[in-house]
Amino acid sequence: MYTVPKLEDYSPEALDRAVADLRRALAEEEASISSQADWKAFRDRWLARKNGILTQLNNLWLKPCPADLKRTIGQIINTLRPEIEHFVTHGQSRDEDIRTVIDSLSKDALAADRLDITLPGIQRPIGVKHPVLRVMDEIVAVFKAMGYSVGEGPEVETDYYNFESLNFPPDHPARDTQDTLFIAGQESKPARDRLLLRTHTSPVQIRTMEQQPPPVRIVIPGKVHRNDPLDATHSPVFHQVEGLAVDTNITFCDLKGTLDHAMKALFGSSVKTRFYPSFFPFTEPSADMQVSCIFCGGKGCRKCKFSGWIELLGCGMVDPNVFDFVKHNGYDSSKISGFAFGMGVERIAILKYEVEEIQLFYEGDVRFLEQFA
Repeated sequence: MYTVPKLEDYSPEALDRAVADLRRALAEEEASISSQADWKAFRDRWLARKNGILTQLNNLWLKPCPADLKRTIGQIINTLRPEIEHFVTHGQSRDEDIRTVIDSLSKDALAADRLDITLPGIQRPIGVKHPVLRVMDEIVAVFKAMGYSVGEGPEVETDYYNFESLNFPPDHPARDTQDTLFIAGQESKPARDRLLLRTHTSPVQIRTMEQQPPPVRIVIPGKVHRNDPLDATHSPVFHQVEGLAVDTNITFCDLKGTLDHAMKALFGSSVKTRFYPSFFPFTEPSADMQVSCIFCGGKGCRKCKFSGWIELLGCGMVDPNVFDFVKHNGYDSSKISGFAFGMGVERIAILKYEVEEIQLFYEGDVRFLEQFA
């Protein structure tokens, strides 16, 4: 670091060397400024009144010099003063430029690192929906557009919700058609409390009516289980979408109109529907619904066994005996009525995608599933 030398030789050559050393030191120190603190130290070192280098020039060069050289030394110091002040000023502006650049870079870096919590999250691509789930969502969307809400319930149910409250007495022959899978070790429990894998999503209808007084409009998608052997059209695990509408003055015409609109939304406006009598313990009257063959337009083909119609779902008006189980919550069968329906999702998926066997949906064969990507 530069210190002012005490002059003993006042020859022109010695003075030129001393001035050159000072100017070189001044330029080097100014060039090394990189912060506000550096500039303040540089300013104080060269311009401080008590011990600044400019003050030291007067004390070490001008005062001790011979009288005949005071004029010359004074002119040299007067020449150096504005040069030193210029370097100090320039150092300040350079420090400000450096700080501006640093601030700009810092702001850019902060902007790059800033997390905007109002933006939607980044979802990892994990493939596409399974065709069965896709069809189930399409069915649910149709009924949601008609004002239905979505209901859910447990897959492990009690005998009461799965059978008894749906008008299945203990000795009713319809229980045999369900091929129920019971949970082991339930023999000591009362029959109505025994656990089983639900055979349909209808228990959610009872659970909903227990919690919500009429009116009710609900669609219920979900997985169900039956002890069916696996073949081209049956599976021990499959999916259903059921629906329930309860209000005053609901008639079978409302049921027909609702399902006709739903089928046209799923298969196209040209599809036709027809109903014929059937039997279900929880509806009276009951019906099976057919749609005109979506492959031949009702003319008759191998898909519809040359009948022009395809059976698709079961439906009917809610049996008054079912309302008796929830009459404490406002379901008086003398004042209200309702309809219910249920359809197999895999069956509709087979029709929509022209799949030959239901097993293809569950084998996990990527070569099959990637067709729906």
